Amino acid sequence: MPDYLDDLRLAHVLADAADAATMDRFKALDLKVETKPDMTPVSEADKAAEELIRGHLARARPRDSVQGEEFGVAGAGPRRWVIDPIDGTKNYVRGVPVWATLIALMEAGEGGYQPVVGLVSAPALGRRWWGVLDHGAFTGRSLTSASRLHVSQVSTLKDASFAYSSLGGWEEQGRLDGFLDLTREVWRTRAYGDFWPYMMVAEGSVDICAEPELALWDMAAASVIVTEAGGTFTGLDGRSGPHSGNAAASNGRLHDELLGYLNQRY
Repeated sequence: MPDYLDDLRLAHVLADAADAATMDRFKALDLKVETKPDMTPVSEADKAAEELIRGHLARARPRDSVQGEEFGVAGAGPRRWVIDPIDGTKNYVRGVPVWATLIALMEAGEGGYQPVVGLVSAPALGRRWWGVLDHGAFTGRSLTSASRLHVSQVSTLKDASFAYSSLGGWEEQGRLDGFLDLTREVWRTRAYGDFWPYMMVAEGSVDICAEPELALWDMAAASVIVTEAGGTFTGLDGRSGPHSGNAAASNGRLHDELLGYLNQRY
């Protein structure tokens, strides 16, 4: 079995390059922002960061395919890099520091492509997290300066901290009642949003989180990091991994109850 550590080292190189590019334009007064057909914003920094990563991959892994939020899929084969150049673009364009570059490597297997390497880099927060299949999950500034991630041991909802992004998506899917019931049951709720709740689950500062509508590039990196930290990452349908179009992540102990409320089984 491959250990993917060379791929992890490459992911750090890619993140270093993307961080430099995105930070250079963060809070720039002349930042250009457009609206995509799905009515979400995209900045020149999103496009530049993805092009930069694609260029590095073309040189370092020419046989691998790439799937990115801004420019789709290029190439074919059993290995695919999945990129979100700026997760949290709405924060980025407003000067809020909660945004990150998400980089994942996926390999073809049973049930389609499965993530084997994941890295999340949030340079405006000064944070980076990563995980590799069967090698654990870590946070730190570099491979040589890192600490291992572990999910929490909280075992009851009344003691749990629950993170989410917003209420709108839950209402649109007819899941708002179950969502609100869950917020009444837990100890604490906070709407951190985007990549951050999943990283908090992985490091044990949040116990459960969920989002009702997501794309593969939003979830691929996070799913590896959460599971390698000892947690559980599924869709709201309970299917493992980042393929359900939505996500629920937990320390594992609370996962069945999390899904139960969000699917209104309680």
